[in-house]
Amino acid sequence: MTFWDHLDELRGVLLRVLAVVAACSVVAFCLKEPLFSLVLAPRDAAFVTYRVFGAEPFTLHLMNTGLTEQFAVHVRTAFFAGLLCASPYALYALFRFVSPGLYAGERRLGVRLVGSAYVMFLLGALVNYFLLFPLTVCFLGTYQVSPDVANMLTLQSYVDTLLGMTLVLGVVFELPVLCWLLARAGWLTAARMRFFRRHAFVAILALSAVITPTTDAFTLFLVAVPVWLLYEGSIFVVAKSACSRKK
Repeated sequence: MTFWDHLDELRGVLLRVLAVVAACSVVAFCLKEPLFSLVLAPRDAAFVTYRVFGAEPFTLHLMNTGLTEQFAVHVRTAFFAGLLCASPYALYALFRFVSPGLYAGERRLGVRLVGSAYVMFLLGALVNYFLLFPLTVCFLGTYQVSPDVANMLTLQSYVDTLLGMTLVLGVVFELPVLCWLLARAGWLTAARMRFFRRHAFVAILALSAVITPTTDAFTLFLVAVPVWLLYEGSIFVVAKSACSRKK
């Protein structure tokens, strides 16, 4: 195939991916009640995370302040859900386009890399939904400087924080995959990561302060702890990768 034939093939792949994303988004938009029962579940005191941690009962009411705000939130949430549901097909289609130009060993490595990255992103999203976001909602949504000041949380603020933290945690959870890739290339070793552990701790705090959607120290701490655990886990992954290369 010529260069232009490859571009034409890539255009077809991207169009099919966009069509699948659009179809999944439309389905998610039509399933409004099931979709928002999941999205709004962490604001309920009966949510599983609060029962596990034994949190005190609380009441969190959401409000709408704009004429088009609820519809815009519905569209944005449905698109995010459609993108998440269509992501397996998108990864498959793009890898199928690239794989003919790879050797057998490179294809196997690519499958491991793409599969691991996808699983880690989903793991980050689940950790956020079942742990970080509920604890953030419970703490910030019920925090009061005075009993005379009531919290009035908007729907847009709630959904934006949920989607933002989900995206951030999904990307952050790619750290072990990135470290494994750098170790395979010979650019990173476990000994070097252990040597720079203190520097990494400071960098993680700074990174958490930048990527945290809110500006409070509580949410920063909730984000920094999983990132630090990921760094420690990455040391193990890099060390194991080095041992497998020696064999």
